[in-house]
Amino acid sequence: MWQGEREAFSILREKVDPNARYVWVHAASLGEFEQGRPIMEQLRKEHPEYKILLTFFSPSGYEVRKNYAGADIVCYLPLDTITNARRFLNIIHPEMAFFIKYEFWYNYLHILRHRGIPVYSVSSIFREGQIFFRWYGREYAHVLKCFTHFFVQNETSKRLLADIGLTNVSITGDTRFDRVLQIKEQSKQQPIVEQFVSSVKKETADMPANVFVAGSSWPPDEEIFIRYFNEHKNWKLIIAPHVIDEDHLRQIEKQLEGKKVVRYTDAEKGADVASADVLIINCFGLLSSIYHYGSVTYVGGGFGVSIHNVLEAAVWYKPVIIGPNNKKFQEAQELLSVGGCLEINNYTDFAQFMQRFEKEPAFLLESSKKAGDYVKSKSGATKEILSSVKL
Repeated sequence: MWQGEREAFSILREKVDPNARYVWVHAASLGEFEQGRPIMEQLRKEHPEYKILLTFFSPSGYEVRKNYAGADIVCYLPLDTITNARRFLNIIHPEMAFFIKYEFWYNYLHILRHRGIPVYSVSSIFREGQIFFRWYGREYAHVLKCFTHFFVQNETSKRLLADIGLTNVSITGDTRFDRVLQIKEQSKQQPIVEQFVSSVKKETADMPANVFVAGSSWPPDEEIFIRYFNEHKNWKLIIAPHVIDEDHLRQIEKQLEGKKVVRYTDAEKGADVASADVLIINCFGLLSSIYHYGSVTYVGGGFGVSIHNVLEAAVWYKPVIIGPNNKKFQEAQELLSVGGCLEINNYTDFAQFMQRFEKEPAFLLESSKKAGDYVKSKSGATKEILSSVKL
């Protein structure tokens, strides 16, 4: 990150067209990039007269998306000093800027405001515990006055901003809903996964096959669901672990007692996948499409720091099981409230839900519908935001 920030000005000097009109989009990391991506792609489609500059703060975003074709220039954002901010903006001369979710860069924002450049906060969400709303943080809250408009996710965010005198706010929801729907529409068939699930017998024509997809799983997640499937032979299991190093893969395989396990990369080389009980996805970039093949899904991380993306599974009309550390995620809370998501705290909870899915087909179908309908109902933020922006 330090090296990338130092190189940012060289990248800009080399690639910036002084005669072009730039829109600047800043995302801290990969998650924020996914929220900003629908904005960039819709801009590209409807307003090709603009070029797009995409900046990152974190290597976990930049290293993955530094070759993103939807932006004309991709680089790190240099550290937030007055000198860097002036130098950066003097090179780019953006006509407008979009800061995604939690990004509040003091010097950049103040200079943008001073120069009269519109700045929009997209898919932002505010909570009472943030420094802006504490008595000792009111001075820092002045940075929020630099934004031309806030496009927030919920009513609480709008109320908190109003409490400190900011009314240039619209509730538009989260652009991630548009993104996961886009991913679904653009998803490709996965022949290896189709071979794997082809041998699963369905109870009835309208019921999904007994296939369980676990995405972004960590060891505490795997200990729970692997135990269940070691005891229940009528399911096929797809595991896409968050960490795919050799030690973790062997740890997973060791737990799968008496199961025929095939890794995805071995199946690519010709290993028999149709007769396997477990398929381990030991590569990246496939998970969002693979959720489609499950009848029940699991999104990991809820027994660690936090859950991963539940929307990628729910968009396929699949019920989602998650661990308890999910309280900071509005979409998870809302999915839980409508019944498209199910929270577990231990193995007993997991086993009870799985047995209910098996014994009550109507419960499985109802949970699936609630998950997909929820995602569909929340779409449209991108269109609403861009229709409000003066382009």
